[in-house]
Amino acid sequence: MMALRERTLVSPRSVPSLPKHVRIQYDPVRQAFAVLSPEKVFWPNDISLDILRRCDGRATVGHIIAELAADYDAEQEAVAADVIAFLQEWSDKLLVKL
Repeated sequence: MMALRERTLVSPRSVPSLPKHVRIQYDPVRQAFAVLSPEKVFWPNDISLDILRRCDGRATVGHIIAELAADYDAEQEAVAADVIAFLQEWSDKLLVKL
């Protein structure tokens, strides 16, 4: 029987990072950045890419939200919901470590 992995939930105190098997790489043919993981390629939009680039293993989710809100001149509460949902989805897919 396969053991189920306990789901890690994103919180403002989480410190996300990209696992060793995930990397961001520019594709000159498509002129876009791809997120590469074994057997899969993702083509994130600009905002998703901006979130992923901040997942450096040092910044908390709260800090990332504050930076993005300032950069995009948006309310932190609006940014928080989107950032947390995005990071949760990517964490569930094992593409972001928390």
